[in-house]
Amino acid sequence: MHAIEFPVEIDHNQQIHLQLPHTIHAHKAKVIVMYEEIAQPLRPVTLGLFKGKIKISDDFNDPLPDSFWLESKL
Repeated sequence: MHAIEFPVEIDHNQQIHLQLPHTIHAHKAKVIVMYEEIAQPLRPVTLGLFKGKIKISDDFNDPLPDSFWLESKL
């Protein structure tokens, strides 16, 4: 058995058309189709949906106390 690879496009009818070279003299063939999925487009992001819903504490950037780092949570 021999193999030959063709880069092909799938048309709008979901069909693939192949034309074998004239040098191939065979009566049977096995076709294996390997394809890549087309990535689904992402939905557009709507900014500001949760504006005013989250409050960050005034001490957010302050260092954490030593007890946070030294106490065992086990």
